[in-house]
Amino acid sequence: MTTPVKVSIIYYSSTGNVHALADAAADTAEKAGAEVRVRRAPELAPEEAIRSNDAWLKNVADTQHIPQATPADVVEADVVLFGTPTRYGNIAAQLKQFIDGLGPNWQRGELADKVYAGFTSTATAHGGQETTLLALYNTIYHFGGIIVPPGYTDPSKFVDGNPYGVSHVSGQGDQPVGDVELTAIDHMVRRAIGVAQQLKAGREALAA
Repeated sequence: MTTPVKVSIIYYSSTGNVHALADAAADTAEKAGAEVRVRRAPELAPEEAIRSNDAWLKNVADTQHIPQATPADVVEADVVLFGTPTRYGNIAAQLKQFIDGLGPNWQRGELADKVYAGFTSTATAHGGQETTLLALYNTIYHFGGIIVPPGYTDPSKFVDGNPYGVSHVSGQGDQPVGDVELTAIDHMVRRAIGVAQQLKAGREALAA
C-alpha cells in the first residue's frame, strides 16, 4: 500500500491573495488524502512599509499562526507548491531568500525528484504572471525537481488561461480570489498529487 503523499505549500503573501490560494491548495490536498503543511516565508519588509498598507498589515496579523518555512518542509515533502506575488515580473524577495537558503540541501541532493508547481498573483492581467512562474521554475531545474504544471489538461485551464501554474489578478485589492482561480488551483493540486502518487508507488514497488 502506497503511503500518503506529503505536500508542502510554501508561500509569501503581502496583502492576502497568495495566502488565499495557499489555503485553497491545502484544502484540496487534504481532500485528496495527502499529509499537508502550509508554511509562510519570513517577512523582510520594514514595519513602516507594512503599516502604510491596511491590507498588508491585516494579512500579517491574520497569518501569524502559520509557521515559518524551514528547509525540512521541502526535504520531507513529495510535492512542493510555491506561491508568490509578482515583483517586477519576478519572485518576491521573501520567498526567494527562503529558496536561496536551501543551498546545503541542494548540495546533498535532498531537493531532487520531487514534484513542484507554482502559483502567483498580480495587480494587472499582464503584470508578469508567466515570467514569475518561469523564474521560479528556473530554480527547480537546478534542484533536479520534477515540474508538473497544469498545462491544458482540463477544460478549466481554457478558462483561467495559464498553463504554467495558477494566477490571480487582484486589481487594486478590489478583486478577491474567485471561482476561476479556485477551480484552477484545485486541478493543479490534484494533478501534482496524482503524479507524485505514481512516482511514490513506483519507487515502493522497486524497493519491494
